[in-house]
Amino acid sequence: MSFLLDFLPIIIYVLLIIILMIGIVLAIKCLIALDKVEKVVDNVNDKVKALDGLFHIIDTTTDKIVLVTDKVVEGVTSMISNVFTGKKKNKKEISKKEDNHE
Repeated sequence: MSFLLDFLPIIIYVLLIIILMIGIVLAIKCLIALDKVEKVVDNVNDKVKALDGLFHIIDTTTDKIVLVTDKVVEGVTSMISNVFTGKKKNKKEISKKEDNHE
């Protein structure tokens, strides 16, 4: 029994030292991996910033195209509505004139 009381703490201390070393190695590897990820993210940010001008040009162009198409659609719908409302007005005016003549 005294052998276990002397030998068990030594085994526990050795295992704790091994676990501590493994933790330190893993922490260092994680820091190295995070540095690599940070370099990749910085590289991607630089490339995206280079394309910001192109995205701005595309955005402005699409806004102008949408404005022109909206005006065209608005003009076409107003002409169509004028044609149909004009026929209704003509029918109403004709029926009023007929009622007044009778």
